[in-house]
Amino acid sequence: MDTIIAEYQKWKQQGHALRAQAKQAMETRFRDLLNEAAQIAQDYQQDFGAALKPPASITAFRFKAAAAKGKKGTSKAAASVVVVPSKPSPQSPLEKKLAQARAKLDAAKATGKPTRNLEDKVYETEDEIRLAAKA
Repeated sequence: MDTIIAEYQKWKQQGHALRAQAKQAMETRFRDLLNEAAQIAQDYQQDFGAALKPPASITAFRFKAAAAKGKKGTSKAAASVVVVPSKPSPQSPLEKKLAQARAKLDAAKATGKPTRNLEDKVYETEDEIRLAAKA
């Protein structure tokens, strides 16, 4: 039993080492390719006087993890605005439910997450309020 655990730990350690090596190699290759692409674009611009255009599939370099980090900072600011309402809290439970749904919708929009379900929830809650007002 101890040998199995020891073998597993050894295998796991080797996996971590290999993963670290692969990560470093990928980062190095990525930087090299970007530097080479920038140099080619600069040479092209100097030689031909026009900017080198990327393929149609690549309109700009985007890395989602960095974009998500940037959006998180804006969502915290938006969330702090939502947390401190200027008017008193809603009186009825339906109005409270609507306010919560709108806050979730605003937070989802700020982070770039899908909003369709939240929009539906806001719409349904507004309908419930209209029906309750008629009754």
